[in-house]
Amino acid sequence: MYCANCGVKLADTEKRCPLCGTEAYHPDIERPEVDPLYPKDFVPKRELSKTTLHIILLAIFMIPIFVTLYCDFYINRSITWSAYVIFAVSLVYIICILPFWFKRPTPAVFVPIDFLVLILFLHYINFATGGDWFLTLAFPIVTYLGLTVTAAAVLLYYLKKGHMYVIGAFFIALGLFMDIIELFLMITFKVDFNGWSIIPMIPLVLLGLSIIAIATSRNIREALARKLHI
Repeated sequence: MYCANCGVKLADTEKRCPLCGTEAYHPDIERPEVDPLYPKDFVPKRELSKTTLHIILLAIFMIPIFVTLYCDFYINRSITWSAYVIFAVSLVYIICILPFWFKRPTPAVFVPIDFLVLILFLHYINFATGGDWFLTLAFPIVTYLGLTVTAAAVLLYYLKKGHMYVIGAFFIALGLFMDIIELFLMITFKVDFNGWSIIPMIPLVLLGLSIIAIATSRNIREALARKLHI
């Protein structure tokens, strides 16, 4: 027979379901004497709930934060170097753990949040060290990279077709990103242009154009599929 509640198979001698505890026999029907399918001390295995797992992970991430805060305040009587640890741990948690709190995390929300926290982290470093490189270097570079990664992630997540075009355009944007880095380095630190950004830019742009060409030509895709056995 089977449990009326959870559907698990039961022996004819079972009085209650060992999994859910539901009464598993009719009191007016005589039960034959047969061996039970489960031992009397059987305890069903319970899986760790998603909420409990998240709470445990949050507690694990809070440990280094509290330890560094305590050590920093105990030694310096103020918050100094511990702020770097707090920002770093928070950034890792937001990138790696926070999206899994939600059933369907969308990159349109979480990817910009990741880069926003990174911008705040860099702004704090600039403020704490008395630097003047945030607005002319870190902010434009991280903003460009954040917009590029967000656009690629959103398009790959929502589009059903054309993924190769998105990937190709992403590599081209990364190639241009190399030039942007050198440009803002020149502006921030008043250095001359030496062209190092062209070295990584050329292969990235060529790779992106190659991916787009493959996506455009059906013959190339079929030839590659035959050569690579995919």
